[in-house]
Amino acid sequence: MNRPKGFLIALILALALIFIGAIGYMIIEGWGFLDSLYMTVITLTTVGYGEVHETTSSGRIFTMILIGAGVGIILYMAGSIAQVMVEGQLREVLGRRKLEHKIKQLKDHYIICGYGRIGTTLCEELASKSIIFIIIEKDLTRIQSVEERGYLYIHGEATDENLLVKAGIERAKGLISVLGSDADNVFVTLTARDLNPNISIIARAAEEGSDRKLLKAGADRVVSPYSTGARKIAQAILRPTVCDFMELAVHGRSLEFRMEEIPVGEDSSIIDVTLQESGIRQNLDVIIIGIKRFADEMIFNPSAQTKIMNRDTLIVLGDIQSLKKLEELCAFSPS
Repeated sequence: MNRPKGFLIALILALALIFIGAIGYMIIEGWGFLDSLYMTVITLTTVGYGEVHETTSSGRIFTMILIGAGVGIILYMAGSIAQVMVEGQLREVLGRRKLEHKIKQLKDHYIICGYGRIGTTLCEELASKSIIFIIIEKDLTRIQSVEERGYLYIHGEATDENLLVKAGIERAKGLISVLGSDADNVFVTLTARDLNPNISIIARAAEEGSDRKLLKAGADRVVSPYSTGARKIAQAILRPTVCDFMELAVHGRSLEFRMEEIPVGEDSSIIDVTLQESGIRQNLDVIIIGIKRFADEMIFNPSAQTKIMNRDTLIVLGDIQSLKKLEELCAFSPS
């Protein structure tokens, strides 16, 4: 039986027994309600203060029956309470240990600092792509939501250096700071860059001028939700068709085509091969929109004679199956 339900049943039976005992003494001994209720309570709790009044033989028999029934119910209630407390504490300890074990095994993951409105949407997107991440959040109400979704998390301040270390920042691939305060985001960025100079950092900026501070603090990218949202609204007015197309290509989950970025691995067979010779456009029916090369070079609408180089990132548009084949082609060399 479910423990909370069993405890509730025992509580109802105990209250019913107290009522029955009080009524029984009133009928058998002819006592008043208060004396009968007092006698019932001290009998069931085995306090042993003594009888309120002298009892008859019938009253003593009734008392023995009442003690037998009452002690059983009270012991069951006490056992249920103890078991619920012990099981709850044990479950919490074991669950926390299991969570900490998973956190220690993380590698090439992302650390999400803050689980507010932006953090929630961000985690949903990452989870939909099966990207591994861990959340650092101080708000207990938000932590409950994180637990319900089954995300890995650490409860506490993201500005705490020890928590960043606990989240595996030395092994992490990236950190996204979307805390409510720009000052906190700057502090997290500074701390993260100091702990892991090679980590990729994306930070949220709310106030004007904070983007420059975040970039100086070590952020690779700074996103301002307000300015980004304003530009998106402007695009929806000025170029609604283009805006709809980009929204469907990037965010649409039910469509057969999608826009993706695919990195070219060191073992790929298409390195130092032109787009025409690679057969990507002809065989896979994929459109190469652009190629990101090195840190800041972007080649838009590359020609057929453009060579694919190691560590290039192809920005492509195509159906899901073709994109998967292209990912395999970019990642591996045929044996």
